[in-house]
Amino acid sequence: MTVDSSTPAGTLLHPFADPTKAEGDFINIVSAEGTTLTDDTGKRYLDGMASLWYCQVGHGRREIIDAVTTQLNTLDTYNIFDPFTNDRAREAAAMIASKSPHPDGRVFLGCSGSEAIDTALKLSRLIQQRRGHGDKQIIVRRTHGYHGTNFGGTSAQGIGPNREGWGDLVPHFVEIANDNVEEAASLFAEHGERIAAVVCEPVQGAGGVWPPEDGYLQGLRRLCDQHGSLLIFDEVICGFGRTGSWFGAQTFGVTPDLMTFAKGVTSGYQPLSGVIVSADAAASLGTDDKAILRHGYTYSGHPAAAAAGVANIQLIDDEGLVDRANHVGKKTVEGLDALAADGMIKGYRGVGAMWAADIGRDSIPIKNTMLADGVIIRAVGEAIIWCPPLTVTDDEVGRYIETLQKALS
Repeated sequence: MTVDSSTPAGTLLHPFADPTKAEGDFINIVSAEGTTLTDDTGKRYLDGMASLWYCQVGHGRREIIDAVTTQLNTLDTYNIFDPFTNDRAREAAAMIASKSPHPDGRVFLGCSGSEAIDTALKLSRLIQQRRGHGDKQIIVRRTHGYHGTNFGGTSAQGIGPNREGWGDLVPHFVEIANDNVEEAASLFAEHGERIAAVVCEPVQGAGGVWPPEDGYLQGLRRLCDQHGSLLIFDEVICGFGRTGSWFGAQTFGVTPDLMTFAKGVTSGYQPLSGVIVSADAAASLGTDDKAILRHGYTYSGHPAAAAAGVANIQLIDDEGLVDRANHVGKKTVEGLDALAADGMIKGYRGVGAMWAADIGRDSIPIKNTMLADGVIIRAVGEAIIWCPPLTVTDDEVGRYIETLQKALS
């Protein structure tokens, strides 16, 4: 079938895009290898965003492709609702838990980060209900926080424009500043008996790459402990090596009660996500023999997605990509230091292999210039975001810095 890309909009409705944009005005990516993308004109691009913060091991890895193919040839798909299960789902859950601060915890599997965060929000309220705390329904969100686009995640957003225009959202969400633990303490002092959970990215990603202030995450952990609330870390971006540890929780030395994951768990080769639940929190789910978990998705535990996760985690392990993230960060900082010394950027922030350069003005024109020069980055406010595959070479880090310098000039 021939697709007409010259029509005003075309059939495909693109996410986070102008619905009237012509299909022919989008860049049509047709192939990828390593950190390089190629469009339908033959132009090549450096993937400086690991697609959307997730392609940790780079593109075209046969190890993952073959694992998925083998699984599809063995068991293509089947649900894991009671009474069914499959080997790959069990294996993926065990591997994920083993890399987390909760090796004795439980792992719920889904397909997207949005599904994971909605699951975590529901579980946090369910756990409070089953612990006998029916009044604990408030979820505390943070300014700049991004938690997907399902109804729960949209309600948990700390990015105002993403919450607007949808009508009434889920009730009982309260926002606090992303860097002021005293404000959080005041909220707990007033409403602590009603707070079910705090949802928090260890490093805020889509909101602009904001690492936590010193002691901030520890302060949230302390407040949750004092008031019987749960701490949820949204590790959809931070997880699987991005921050220089397997999870952001380990990078910052704070252990949450629930952790969401997606993106880097398969490097995007298959849709897989989930929630890691601490052993203590999971114990509250099974309070009696009638305590059925009435939550799940058609594709929870999909064997091909789970196979991709297993192969991807093994690659990250075998190739030392968690430590590699810190090396990528070191080389990135060397380049950003030089730009800052020359007065070309106002500063930078980040950790591991996710960084934001503050250019002091609208960053979209710089993003567009860099894109024209074959380097894909992201623009958020006055920041240029760099989050490449963990396999990025030192020369490619240098290319990013040189292209940014050229664009700023």
